[in-house]
This record gives sequence, C-alpha cells and structure tokens, in this order.
Amino acid sequence: MDVNGDADETSRRIQARFVTKLDPPLKAPATSIAIPSSLTRLGLSTIVNNLLQAGNPDWEPEPFDFLIDGELVRMSLEQFLLAKGISAEKVLEIEYIKAVVPRKEEQPSLHDDWVSAVDGSSPRFILTGCYDNFGRVWKSAGVCTHILEGHSGAITSVSIVNPEGEERVTVATASKDQTVRLWKFSAEERVKNPLKIRPFKLLRGHKASVQSVSAQTSGDMVCSGGWDCTISLWESNETNTEGDLVSVKKKRVNDRAEESQLEGEAVSTLVGHTQCVSSVKWLQRETIYSASMDHSIRRWDVETSKDLLNINCGKALNCIDIGGESSTLIAAGGSDPILRIWDPRKPGTSAPVFQFSSHTSWISACKWHNKSWFHLLSASYDGKLMLWDLRTAWPLSVIGSHEDKVLCADWWKGDSIVSGGVDSKLCISSGISV
Repeated sequence: MDVNGDADETSRRIQARFVTKLDPPLKAPATSIAIPSSLTRLGLSTIVNNLLQAGNPDWEPEPFDFLIDGELVRMSLEQFLLAKGISAEKVLEIEYIKAVVPRKEEQPSLHDDWVSAVDGSSPRFILTGCYDNFGRVWKSAGVCTHILEGHSGAITSVSIVNPEGEERVTVATASKDQTVRLWKFSAEERVKNPLKIRPFKLLRGHKASVQSVSAQTSGDMVCSGGWDCTISLWESNETNTEGDLVSVKKKRVNDRAEESQLEGEAVSTLVGHTQCVSSVKWLQRETIYSASMDHSIRRWDVETSKDLLNINCGKALNCIDIGGESSTLIAAGGSDPILRIWDPRKPGTSAPVFQFSSHTSWISACKWHNKSWFHLLSASYDGKLMLWDLRTAWPLSVIGSHEDKVLCADWWKGDSIVSGGVDSKLCISSGISV
C-alpha cells in the first residue's frame, strides 16, 4: 500500500494512528503506522483513502480534513508539530473528518439585474431579491415558481417569516423605495409558469432606503433597518389595528383596476445608530442585533428599546450574523477584507476573538451554519465565497462560481450554499459535508 502521498523521500517518519467519529464504511483501522513527517492534507487524505480501500475494494476516494488536538492541519505535519510544540516521539493521534468543500455546482438561475438578497432558511424553496424591483421564489436551480411584484425600487433584503411547516408561507422584502412589504403564497403549488403575486401588507415609515429585514423566530413580527439610521419593528399578521386598508393601483392590459392592501405602521422604533443600519438579525424574542456603517454592532432589548451591547470595530459594516457556540458568537464584515468574530461573553468584548483575512475586497455577507459551532461562510466584492472553520485561520474552501461582486449568500438545506451577485446569477453549490 502506497502511504507516501505527497511525501518527501528524505523526511523522517513518525508513528501515527488515524481515528474518526464517522460511521462505517468511513472508519479506518486505528492501528499505528509510520508516515512521513512532510505529509500535508493531500498526502494524509491519500493514506486514509488507501486504508479504507484495503478493507473495501469498491471504495471511491474522497477528500478529508485532519485535526490534531482539536486544530485543523493546514501545513505539513513537521511544521504543525513544531508550531504547536507537540512531541513526535509518541504515537500521534490524527482525527479525520469529511472535507468541507462543495462537490457540485448547479446551473445558475438567471435574473434580469443584480441579485442583491437571498434567504435559504426554508428547505422547500430559495427566496431572492433583485435590482429589477422583483422578488422571486425558486423551487430548485432554474425553477422559478413565484414572482413578487409591487416594489418601485431595488430589493435590498429578503426574509422568510415562517420557513417551516405552514402550507402558506409569509415572506418579507425590503427595498430602496423606503418600504417593507409582506407576501403570502403556497410553497407546494405546482405551476408550469411563475405565478405573479402582490403584497398583502405595505409597511411604510422609513425615511430612506431600507437595507435589511429580519423576522422574529415566532414569525409574529419583523424588524428593518435603513439609511435613516433607525430600526423599525412591525407586526407581520394580516390584521393590524394601527393600519388602514389602502388602495393600490394594479395595471392591466386595457384598463386599470384597484385592489385593497393593508398598510401597517411601525410598532416601535429603535434609535441610536448615527449612520445607515446595514444589517439586522432578530435572534430571540426580545433581542435584536444590528450592524451599521457607523462602525458599531449593537444588541437591543426589544421591550425597553435600549441597546445593551455596543461594539465599535473601526470599519463601516455591511453584514452581521449570530451563531457558533451556544449561538453567542457575532460575525460581521464590511469595508475591508477581514471577517471578524466577537464573543460577547468574554471581557474586553471590543476585541475580536477571530479574524479571517483571505478575501481581497469588502465583505458583503456572512452566515453561520445552523448545525455547527465551527463553520460559517463569507461573500465578498472580490467575487469569491469562502468556507471557514474556527479551528484554522485558512479557508476550508474558496468558491468562485460568480463572475463579479458577490452581494449575498446563505446556507440551504444544510449542505448547500446559495449566493447572488452583480453577474445577475443565483448560484447553488451543493454536496457540502458539515
């Protein structure tokens, strides 16, 4: 059996044992073997695949990642052991996991303008927002089932209000036309051509472009932030004592017809940011996080309308997401190539606990994986998406499916990434093992 992989023939050999939490047939014999110390991830992967193939002649090789003492190996074994001060005299235990890389790129779903917003929180469909003023619902790559008509400006943000269970889905869209709009449709409808639907509720109150919208986990309310420096809270149901039915003109081919639409007013407004509120996340019932071009991240108490946490990072921010261990880590990106992560449980919260700096332009989106403490993705104006693991400073994978700036990204179905950009494409990268 060839165990050299990418080894240098002159390198010294060390005793190692390969262990894993993966189930058979991915479990190799845990016996100690001698391997060259010059091996990198590629060579280690070759060894594990050879071990698996020895017990299963039909085994198809696949890429693996490797952990020593809980940290991913991203250099040769010799360099790693030296950097970490680990002795090579004892048997080295190396854990292997499936490599977190996309295994398939679906055909891009074309739009008529920039794809500026995407939400993949429902396994049943993907929701996108576009600079052509329309929202779209995609059943799968290339299959558009609904077109959301009603905005008079580019859509900047989208949010699925009730992603699971209910037959009729509610979604929210934010736009440069200074409004948030709510829509209902059936995700299970079988249609040959996309259905055009109108909003059932118009949320008006922002004094400038609305940049971000996020739904409360219960689905009862949504919040939005924008260029007027405020965060507004809205009821998302179809009845609202504060609202009135307004007449909205809907153009037909030969005549004009009027339809009724509920107009809602903000339940409350959170004030404190001094520049555009670029991103909002409604995490728990009483907690909203926001990122702003005033360089700050804030955590708001919904009941008191007060900010209980204020982190200044020195850069104008474009995006924020909360996840990681116990859903407490704050990831954010903005007007430089660095993805920063804070842990508000630690003293000196203003200093990031992690900084990832492989992008070459501004960060436009970041998103934690909802089932992993370690994994998150980032999108950038450099045209790249990157997959990260907190256990190493290097990206696990670089996805170059776009031909221009990437403006938005999200996870979909747990093992896919959906993204949109200036190339007017919705791209789906699938088969990612997290």
